[in-house]
Amino acid sequence: MSDRRPELGWMRIFAEVARLGSFSAAAAALGLTQPAVSYQIRRLEEQFGVNLLRRQHRGVELTAEGERLFQVAAKAVGDIDALARSFRTEAQRPVVRLRTDYAFSALWLIPRMHGFRQLHPETDIQIVATQRLEPGFRDDGDVAVVFGTRAEFSAIGSLLLQEKVVPVCTQGFLDRNGPFDNPKQLAEAILIHLDTPMPSPWFDWQSYFTEFSVIRDAHADRGDISFNTYSLVVQAALSEQGVAIGWMGLVDTLLQARMLVEASPPLEAADRGYWLVPPRSSSAHSEKLSTWLMNEAGKVG
Repeated sequence: MSDRRPELGWMRIFAEVARLGSFSAAAAALGLTQPAVSYQIRRLEEQFGVNLLRRQHRGVELTAEGERLFQVAAKAVGDIDALARSFRTEAQRPVVRLRTDYAFSALWLIPRMHGFRQLHPETDIQIVATQRLEPGFRDDGDVAVVFGTRAEFSAIGSLLLQEKVVPVCTQGFLDRNGPFDNPKQLAEAILIHLDTPMPSPWFDWQSYFTEFSVIRDAHADRGDISFNTYSLVVQAALSEQGVAIGWMGLVDTLLQARMLVEASPPLEAADRGYWLVPPRSSSAHSEKLSTWLMNEAGKVG
């Protein structure tokens, strides 16, 4: 990108003449002719109605009025040049895009992003949050973190977080409504659901209870609630509205802080979870992001 300075007309010309003390030197610095510089200064003096320069045998010097104008013009030119350099630098910064779903970006990625910025301050991340990506999804230039099965993504990606879930609620909710030492007791509690297509691509309450051979009466009036995004499910659990399914990796920091507690036995799926899918056309920046994601996921547990 060009390093050409923004055109400021008379202001830049006057500042250069005042700084260098010479029409000829200013003309050379600006790539203009000496008569063109002299003409601009003469027009400027006519517009202001005062003499800004005293012509001497070898150059020029500022009058009192010229000195006052120079203080303003020099600062303005310097500030604008600095801003232009800043714009160019920002435009040249590398950006790597990460496609993932709302839950992973809000609950796993954002709390950890400062770590990537500390390691790679020269690279910006642009997060593109979307609903669940299709099986086998792969972008030409973007890194992706997608939820799916081994059959869907193992050929093109690496397992980042295996699906492991545990029922979670606040300690206060557990004290008032528990204990839920086994899934049969949990089946009597108020549950918070995540709306999903049927069949669910991940653990939901029905599949959780099925794994433990527990039949829950779907017609019993317990006051269950449901949401269409997982972030709202977690928020409802934090607000002591019921028990939610907690995905390890997404709620682990809340468990460590005791904002949520484990309410019943965990469950895991060996061939399902979040997969890291590199772009078809990788770059040094996408590889840095992919390596950092794998390293961060390895810290979970």
